[in-house]
Amino acid sequence: MQSPSLAGNSTPTVSVVSPVYGCRGCLEELVDSVAAQLRGTVDDFEVILVDDASPDQAWSRIQELATTRPWLRGLRLARNFGQHSAISAGIEHATGEWVVVMDCDLQDPPAAIPDLYRKATSENFDVVFVQRQNRKDSWSKRLSSWGFFRLLTWLTGSQQDASTANFGIFRRPVIDAVCRMPERDRSFPLMVKWAGFRHGLLPVEHAPRAEGRSTYTLRKLLRLATNITLGYSEKPLKLVAFAGILCSLVSFFMVALAVARWIDGDMAVAGYTSVIASIWLVGGMLLFSLGVVGLYVGQVFRNVQGRPYYILAEDTRR
Repeated sequence: MQSPSLAGNSTPTVSVVSPVYGCRGCLEELVDSVAAQLRGTVDDFEVILVDDASPDQAWSRIQELATTRPWLRGLRLARNFGQHSAISAGIEHATGEWVVVMDCDLQDPPAAIPDLYRKATSENFDVVFVQRQNRKDSWSKRLSSWGFFRLLTWLTGSQQDASTANFGIFRRPVIDAVCRMPERDRSFPLMVKWAGFRHGLLPVEHAPRAEGRSTYTLRKLLRLATNITLGYSEKPLKLVAFAGILCSLVSFFMVALAVARWIDGDMAVAGYTSVIASIWLVGGMLLFSLGVVGLYVGQVFRNVQGRPYYILAEDTRR
């Protein structure tokens, strides 16, 4: 077991942050595997587990593990705030010069942490993301993930890689930059990439899930994509403006055509079907445009409220 002096009396070289949801049974294996890898890599380290209101009562297990592992710290959120808010809670309490973020289900192999640290320090990277090789997820999960990142790439206008997620190592200035970002709808990897530090990739074999199953359904992925798009892109507003210009051009063409027919003496009355179709088309476009603008107004409203993106209920160090 690591020396008790690493419990917080000195600044650790590496902090490992992992949000916990539905993985109570594999937490001991997770923290001990991480510790085993770090003992041969750095002198000081800490591990922070953030219980995001896990339904399997993971908090009691975290408390139990923390009593015998002075380098382990547990945080419990007051309710389920979501994975990225839990990550934010963890990194805001991490004190290491380097911070590793990883999932709790052991699909992110702890054995990759020394390689991440060596690559970042030897090649002078501020950020090194793990590039998942041969993903051990179901075909539906891989398909929905691929669709999510394709949609995100199109909406945000920046290339998104489906093989990278949260798992990686980040230098202290990167973490400080992300912690200063005040938005409530958070996406940790996008925030890191937006900050623009030197970053690299490390190919790592993806591991099977040790316990539980992914809670990211297609519906949740679409909602996440919508929130991210509203927070990081103005493309939907530009598309609405483009649609408005296009409708104006079509309307101008139709008016010009009607005037030309009137000059030629063609006084035929337009059909009922075309009139109703035009009304429904314009009405639908107006409602769609108002809906998109309303989503952005709602996003602004939530951020102006200034509510925290997580509330800490318990801390094993207090």
